Amino acid sequence: MKFIDLRSDTVTMPTDEMRQAIANAEVGDDVYGDDPTINKLEKLAAEKVGKEAALFVPSGTFGNQLALLTHTNRGQEVIIGKNNHIVVHEVGGSAVIAGVQLRTLETVNGIMKPIDVENAIRVDDIHEPETGLICVEEDHGCGTVVPLSILKEIKDIAEKHSIPVHMDGARLFNAAVSLGVGPKEITVNCDSVMFCLSKGLAAPAGSMIAGSKSFIDKARKYRKLMGGGMRQVGIIAAAGIIALEKMTDRLHEDHENAKYMAQRLAELPGVEVVKDRLDIDMVFFRMAEDVIPEKTLIEKLYEKNIKINGVEAGEYRFVCHIDVTKENIDYVIDTMKSLIS
Repeated sequence: MKFIDLRSDTVTMPTDEMRQAIANAEVGDDVYGDDPTINKLEKLAAEKVGKEAALFVPSGTFGNQLALLTHTNRGQEVIIGKNNHIVVHEVGGSAVIAGVQLRTLETVNGIMKPIDVENAIRVDDIHEPETGLICVEEDHGCGTVVPLSILKEIKDIAEKHSIPVHMDGARLFNAAVSLGVGPKEITVNCDSVMFCLSKGLAAPAGSMIAGSKSFIDKARKYRKLMGGGMRQVGIIAAAGIIALEKMTDRLHEDHENAKYMAQRLAELPGVEVVKDRLDIDMVFFRMAEDVIPEKTLIEKLYEKNIKINGVEAGEYRFVCHIDVTKENIDYVIDTMKSLIS
């Protein structure tokens, strides 16, 4: 029996169609601009999110940090939610790479209040750093989608103060599905956006950043500086094209499965599902150690061919994706039920 992997939607395997496309990909040297497959992917990505241009990058973290480096000057300040991925899970890259400091704001389920954003913008004072960028995350890694009205209000504030907005849109297409809109209706509220091909879309690697042509031209040079010029990268881009053309159309299945999983988890004694953060493909829940110790749960599920992560901030997170079926979910819940009892 293969493993049921609930750790993340990054663990997906490329589809057979992707593997065939990878094998047959027409490639060239991307640093010279000679790779026709990566050129096609970048054009497609820009069109999908309504921006002038796009650039392939090795990962989401690379894309976010490249955007910060491209938008800001050293010593500037970036306004961002305190539990955003850039703050929590990117190894302090903003200090190392762009040389900026992060001004973190309180959030409610990952959502910043626009009034807090405006109040955090620095005035022209000799003692204060200059606000160089505002970062939003859509959808948010805590399982919620930011309302379009909030994104628009933050963008309006940014424009009033001539500050660019970068969107960490790692799971942008999940957000679009949840909101019932096209991705362009989300990305109109930012100057640049990063989105992943490998989170939920089944591509084996890679992310995209998109924005104005001048922004991407500058980012392309900085990508080289950061070591992201990867030559015959069309091999990876071939899978990315399929991810954007086809895999976005099935994300609703993962959302439906996540809601089903939440329903089944709630049946278990001692399990408290976080019900107000079920917007995408993730389920968060709490379970006391006296129900079953964390280490025991991880080890016993692994013995039953189920992979999960441990607790973070007091919560477990299970993630649905193309390789998790409703039957898999039933098996997981039945296994957990037997372990708890």
